[in-house]
Amino acid sequence: MSRPIAWMLAAAGIALASSAPAGGAARRQGPVIRPATPRQILAAVRAPGARAVVLNVWATWCVPCREEFPDVMRIVSAYRGRGLRPVLVSADFDDQVPAARRFLREHGVDFPSYLKSSDDMEFINALSPRWSGALPATFVYDAGGCLEYFHEGRVPPLELERAVRRALASTAGRK
Repeated sequence: MSRPIAWMLAAAGIALASSAPAGGAARRQGPVIRPATPRQILAAVRAPGARAVVLNVWATWCVPCREEFPDVMRIVSAYRGRGLRPVLVSADFDDQVPAARRFLREHGVDFPSYLKSSDDMEFINALSPRWSGALPATFVYDAGGCLEYFHEGRVPPLELERAVRRALASTAGRK
């Protein structure tokens, strides 16, 4: 092999290795949690490519959040292949991020999640003026990013599943 080709292959290998997640460090640290404003959360909800979105706001210190999370994740797992995009937002405080990461890892979350990073009332009102701020809070959006369903407090799993199915079947917002 010629020297220039060998250098290009080596450079490509380094570039690929540096763009891949750091194996051991990523596993130790846990799932990615990004600080996000309400605008960024709504942009994730409205990003193209999903047939429906389930947005769940939770916190590790919230008992009903911890109780409902396995049901939410079961529904996410069942419908993700059909076009459901999960958007998880932790309402934990900055110093609780390690606990939030651990919680997400224990529940098999394998996609980036968010950490609320704005004033509480700004965040609450941006997601829904109907929301009192009680946790957990679950929102289901159709493909166009229109709110189809909202529930504060622990959501009954069958009710959430019905809302997800309706949103997935909806043609609203599709082009």
